Amino acid sequence: MVPRYARPDMTAIWEPEAKYRIWFEIEAHATEKLGELGVVPPSAGKALWDWWATNPKIDVEAIDEKERILKHDVIAFLDWVAEQVGPEARFMHQGMTSSDVLDTTLAVQLAQASDILLADLDDLLAAIKRRAEEHKYTATIGRSHGIHAEPVTFGLKLAQAYAEFDRCKARLKAARAEIATCAISGAVGTFANIDPSVEEYVAGKMGLSVEPVSTQVIPRDRHAMYFSTLAVIAGSIERLAIEIRHLQRTEVLEAEEYFAPGQKGSSAMPHKRNPILTENLTGQARMIRAYALPALENVALWHERDISHSSVERFIGPDATITLDFALARLTNVVDKLLVYPERMQANMDRMGGLIHSQRVLLALTQAGKTRDDAYRLVQRNAMKVWESDGRLMLLDLLKQDEEVTAALSEKELEEKFDLDYHFKHVDTIFARVFG
Repeated sequence: MVPRYARPDMTAIWEPEAKYRIWFEIEAHATEKLGELGVVPPSAGKALWDWWATNPKIDVEAIDEKERILKHDVIAFLDWVAEQVGPEARFMHQGMTSSDVLDTTLAVQLAQASDILLADLDDLLAAIKRRAEEHKYTATIGRSHGIHAEPVTFGLKLAQAYAEFDRCKARLKAARAEIATCAISGAVGTFANIDPSVEEYVAGKMGLSVEPVSTQVIPRDRHAMYFSTLAVIAGSIERLAIEIRHLQRTEVLEAEEYFAPGQKGSSAMPHKRNPILTENLTGQARMIRAYALPALENVALWHERDISHSSVERFIGPDATITLDFALARLTNVVDKLLVYPERMQANMDRMGGLIHSQRVLLALTQAGKTRDDAYRLVQRNAMKVWESDGRLMLLDLLKQDEEVTAALSEKELEEKFDLDYHFKHVDTIFARVFG
């Protein structure tokens, strides 16, 4: 975790004290249920909760010092709790194994992280929707291969982003549900030394579902899907970030990141206004995607369990969620404050001499009786003259001077094919599909 790219609410989930508090709750709930079953004295669970009610500070340093000697984090924690609670603490962890605590805790943390990320997505969706509606009919050029294609609206560009992030939200909801499972099944997952009802009880208390078969660890295909989902969201972040970066290029300059008073863009060149936020988002997206691969590689563990996944998850759990939280918040800010230049959009469309209307002329010629190949040839030979003149010539003018073209289409019919509004007649339909 890099503090520069971290926000406090998400970071707090992964703090050692927060982790140990979840460990305690799992152990205390399990002990409480074991007391109800008569496996341990009911007083054991009560003793744990009575101590907890004093809201003690978890002494992270003391637990870590024990771990340095014991070489086992869960045992170190149990020993420390026993010192605080007294003799009744010996009934903690009855029939449980370390993975019961560690895996269930990770499930709680990832579920908590997901809730923050889902709220982040809601904020981003709201910002995109507001700007999409603002620019619903702001005409701009659509590009394929980076080259002018046909007109779109800036609102449609943002509507596409909204639909994509709405899918991201649905995927994250599903991933949260899949990751939020509890395993309290004991060594090799057979429940030999602990009743399955304990698992059900702890799951209910911790807001989790029961893992159907844990083999001592929760199967890592769940985690692979979760981190892959975060990677897909990162890809969507980068897609919108790159769009904005392109639009801010000097030669394009149709939109740009907000440039605050007093902000400086370059240590050497005072004129610079660089797309630093979206460039930063591109880099963060690369890191978030990088965490998906080790999660996928964690799926194949030896037999009922090994701990090759453990060190990996100590990295990717905090880093992926903290970085994605920051990235979503940053992108929301970029969209919310994005500077949009409709006049420049119009100027960029106009600079290619009407080439963006070539398809309409092509279709009109076929409807007037020309073969598609002939129609394409007639339009292209005039379009290439415009292209090579860098827009100094106008396609409409050249078509009107082409006798083969005017033999099929009148000047009025040709002029009608250069109507910009024609391209926007279904904007309402698309918006209705996206926003309802």
